[in-house]
Amino acid sequence: MVSHKPEKGRAKRMPTRRPQKLSKDDLERMVEDATVDADGESEQVTGFYTMLENDLELPFKTVVLGAEVTVERLDLTDDRIVVVCQRGQKRQRLSILDLPLPDPPPKGWEWIEAYRHWAQ
Repeated sequence: MVSHKPEKGRAKRMPTRRPQKLSKDDLERMVEDATVDADGESEQVTGFYTMLENDLELPFKTVVLGAEVTVERLDLTDDRIVVVCQRGQKRQRLSILDLPLPDPPPKGWEWIEAYRHWAQ
């Protein structure tokens, strides 16, 4: 008889849902939507910030450098988008470009990918 129990000392792996990969055309359309009325890079970043504020579901949990954190909010500083992460009583800002996405990702994750595409 085959046992379906995890081996002792090993965590049971739950099936995960991978996010749909966005095509280059999808990303380009999203970049156009975010930057359509923008003059210059600063206004383009603000356009992405607005899209993220509207569509990214916060808070959500993810893992940064091996530690689980809660992504609490977005912030716009020096023409770049950052997230405010909390773990326990500590908070730290991290560029959204460097933020690892959880699996499954939060609603609105596509805008993070579109911003990364634009920033390349």
